[in-house]
Amino acid sequence: MKKNKIMQQLVTFASLIIMIIFFSITSSQFFSITNFMTIALQTAIIGIIAIGMTFVIITGGIDLSVGSIVAFSGVIMGMAMKAGIPTILAIILGLISGIACGIINGLLVSKANLPPFITTLGLMMITRGLVLAITNGIPVSGLNDGFDKLSGGTVLGIPNPVIYLIIITAIFSFVLKKTVIGKYTYAVGSNEAASKLSGVNVDKVKLFVYGLSGFLCAISGILLASRLISAQPTEGTGYEMDAVAAVVIGGASLMGGSGSILGTILGAFIMSTLKNGLNMLNVSGFWQQFAIGVVVLVAVYIDSLKNKK
Repeated sequence: MKKNKIMQQLVTFASLIIMIIFFSITSSQFFSITNFMTIALQTAIIGIIAIGMTFVIITGGIDLSVGSIVAFSGVIMGMAMKAGIPTILAIILGLISGIACGIINGLLVSKANLPPFITTLGLMMITRGLVLAITNGIPVSGLNDGFDKLSGGTVLGIPNPVIYLIIITAIFSFVLKKTVIGKYTYAVGSNEAASKLSGVNVDKVKLFVYGLSGFLCAISGILLASRLISAQPTEGTGYEMDAVAAVVIGGASLMGGSGSILGTILGAFIMSTLKNGLNMLNVSGFWQQFAIGVVVLVAVYIDSLKNKK
């Protein structure tokens, strides 16, 4: 099992390298430190969201509400700032709102036994409608002074969001590999019935993974608001598909029981590199969607072949 995971990560990494070589040959502007930093910055937001999605998918679930939670958390934080609440407290409120959305998903999936697809699709529509209603579709501007530095600064030339992605990747790689909750996450996805018989509290595991997904979405929403210097109620549209694609390309199975944080981050980099390279080649956004869809279908097909074996 461990050898298979390492092999999958090597294949994903090799695919990324081949993609970089191809775009470096076809575009003179692609291979540069500046462009690589741009790709890393583009990867950071989706990468953070995809880490939470990894935990959810490993349990055999899915979270389609991530994009709406990103917007909801950012708007709650922005409105708190506009009401005169200090930056730290406003950020905490944004994080709490994201966690609350995740826990609602977890409760509906675990306690009400609703299918994750339907549950998170419903919450996606509820939170998006709510955030548009409370803002009238108008971005929340006038955020606190200095808040833009949260995303706007750099450390040794590396953008802050990339630093946050590295830290979050390290933390949750450890959680997934070395902690009890990480082992239970794999166990629930591999065989939920057997996990219950073994004494695993499956409901708590599901609450944890969906709550974590909401928390990481909130972090991404706050970072986006900092970068744009406003909280956009339409932000995060389509992020759920990007996050799922990153996780699947990274080697996780939609059937549950397998996946890794490192693989997901590599998958997120493949997505960003593909979009960036196609932009360099002046390929229209419509064809970019087509190309990404093909990549996702190939990844899912490979996963289905592995499951059959």
